[in-house]
Amino acid sequence: QVHLVESGGGSVLAGESLTLSCEASGYTFDASCMSWFRQAPGEGREGLAIIRSDGRTRYTDSVKDRFTISRDNANRTLFLRMNSLKVEDTAMYYCAVVVPDDGLYCYTWSLAEHDYHYWGRGTQVTVSS
Repeated sequence: QVHLVESGGGSVLAGESLTLSCEASGYTFDASCMSWFRQAPGEGREGLAIIRSDGRTRYTDSVKDRFTISRDNANRTLFLRMNSLKVEDTAMYYCAVVVPDDGLYCYTWSLAEHDYHYWGRGTQVTVSS
């Protein structure tokens, strides 16, 4: 059974940094594509960053150059380092995974919500001025 558990959220001031973590279990971690999404109150879920099984990454424009996605395959953990946080970064942050078929590796670039198989429950990030 797949489990994704996010942690590391909190309340910070604009300009500060946070690192989110997502601990994963129940699938072949290093074969997967993993991403971070966020959802602000009253808005849809926004895909922020993806890291593929080969370690290559892609970011949405709103977080490019401020956020860094990374993964530790040995410890089955996904990270999101968030620098220069802005008030508009306030949201619930979710990790999500694309699990490929057995024996295959994930190479998608998609940040579309419907392409993801499993989701964590989220961790809240609040940025104040």
